[in-house]
Amino acid sequence: MNLTTQKRLAASILKVGLNRVWIDPERIEEVSMAITRDGVKQLINDGAIKAKPQKGISSYRSKKIAEQKAKGKRKGAGSRKGAKKARTPKKKQWMTTIRALRKDLKEMREDEVIDATTYRKLYKMAKGGAFRSKSYMRNYARDHDLIKGDE
Repeated sequence: MNLTTQKRLAASILKVGLNRVWIDPERIEEVSMAITRDGVKQLINDGAIKAKPQKGISSYRSKKIAEQKAKGKRKGAGSRKGAKKARTPKKKQWMTTIRALRKDLKEMREDEVIDATTYRKLYKMAKGGAFRSKSYMRNYARDHDLIKGDE
């Protein structure tokens, strides 16, 4: 039995898609006789035609992924879109490095590992980009006998 017209009318009346229209399998004969909007409306009121509930979208997977990302996972080469310098810009890298160097220099001066003159010299060199890390700076100071009584 072809119920496409009834289904279309019911979908229009119920304001749902065709796939959400449910027709009672035991009352198919009765439904096939209804050929007008009023006839279909009557069947809807009688309960022969109903709208199926809306399907939801589960957020389980997205929540799980967000949780993993919070832990620092899913950041491998395959997940990266921007270039290396786009993800951590040059300026940010510089700021991180220079802050670490200056903090280390300050500690070395306070602990009297280096004197004020050496501090100033190394500070200026750090500003000029002579050292890429704290260890490089310390090695330079050690190699050039700038450290008092060698750590």
